Amino acid sequence: MCHDAPVLECVVNISEGRDESVLAELARAGGADLLDVHRDPDHHRAVFTLVGTDAPRRIASRAISSIDLRRHTGVHPRFGVLDVVPFVPLEGSTMADAVVARDEFSTWLSATADVPCFRYGPERSLPDVRRGAFTTLEPDTGPRLPHPTAGACAVGAREPLIAYNVWVTAPDLAAVRRVAAAVRSPAVRTLGLAVGNRYQVSCNLVEPLVSGPKAVTDAVRAHGAACDVVVTGCELVGLLPRQVLESIDPDEWARLDLAEDRTIEARLAARTPPPR
Repeated sequence: MCHDAPVLECVVNISEGRDESVLAELARAGGADLLDVHRDPDHHRAVFTLVGTDAPRRIASRAISSIDLRRHTGVHPRFGVLDVVPFVPLEGSTMADAVVARDEFSTWLSATADVPCFRYGPERSLPDVRRGAFTTLEPDTGPRLPHPTAGACAVGAREPLIAYNVWVTAPDLAAVRRVAAAVRSPAVRTLGLAVGNRYQVSCNLVEPLVSGPKAVTDAVRAHGAACDVVVTGCELVGLLPRQVLESIDPDEWARLDLAEDRTIEARLAARTPPPR
């Protein structure tokens, strides 16, 4: 009997946000499995939201052959060309399926491209990997030292999260970082960043039904009031689960940079899979 493979989302974070030709090449590699691309030239980063386990490998191969981390400068922290590759269970799949995909991908990447991989997920978090890579943590697969041009890769298995930026005006970066620290919680990871000539509280909403886009924006506004940090806009990076969108008053969606067609479910429904 033939069984359908579990449906997984994969959110590939690439250390390239400026070269149009490279980004177009990577998007073509995603093919029909590409649900969304978000790029940021100041962060010098692009986020490719994919479905399945084949497209991440195609994009990984193109990225490693096209990008040299030694020439990379950007606001966002990174340690690899293929910086972060999390697998996320969707309806009909489980965290165990995501862990299998994570382990298979990291083994494949190290074997084919000689890139060291650090795994995160149920065992440890992505911040744990970033803090400990090549010091207190050795790679789970691949060589003990970074690849000379591709660096290293963090390969994960996680539940859906939302990458979300809150744009602010502020007296200085120190004030933005104080607000980011005040907003930070087990449900929200934050960084205060200077992005071009603007400031940003960059967030990963790791429990978006506990603290979603509206809650974190309101928290930045409340904590910023004491130090002249003023919210000027919001930015959804990639896609969000429909359940999170539906937990927010539709009248707030535009202000928060949200929309029905930016849900994972809407993009999956609109996807045209290749013919069998």
